[in-house]
Amino acid sequence: MARSDGRLLVFAVAVALLAIQCRCQSFGMKQKVTNLHFFFHDIVSGDKPTSVRVAAPKNLSSLVKEKLFGTMFVIDDPLTEGPEADSKVLGSAQGYYIIAGQDSPMLVLAADYGFTTGPYNGSSFSLFSRNPVMDTDRELAVVGGRGAFRMAQGIAKLHTHSIDAATGDAVVEYNVTLFHYE
Repeated sequence: MARSDGRLLVFAVAVALLAIQCRCQSFGMKQKVTNLHFFFHDIVSGDKPTSVRVAAPKNLSSLVKEKLFGTMFVIDDPLTEGPEADSKVLGSAQGYYIIAGQDSPMLVLAADYGFTTGPYNGSSFSLFSRNPVMDTDRELAVVGGRGAFRMAQGIAKLHTHSIDAATGDAVVEYNVTLFHYE
């Protein structure tokens, strides 16, 4: 892409975002910022896993270092107030992730984070982003929302709280900043 094409694209995106903001304001909607903190429990082991493999590739090339490349998992992971398994459940993350890194474990995550209690009961936000799970700290993109998080955009900062190397079970701390309309 030529430099002028890149500037034109940035300008077009800025105009589109301004149009969305103006349209929301014309409907009487006000922009709001919400910060959320919770823990995500991805359990792949035991009698009641919250993450289940649903697809895996056949005959991976010997050139691919990451042997799980192309594997897809469906999730229904609990979101809790604290990192303990018996901590108060706030909701769940439902969606899927695909191991998309050929050389290292890189996930692409698409999930809806729905709340079932508290002030955000019935509301959710959606993530669609690459997730470099080998990094202890990482950022993922918030791409939408509903209910109290209508038209959300934002960022989710993730920190791996714990991971069991034997089972693959993980607890991830989330600090999410949402820009949305009410």
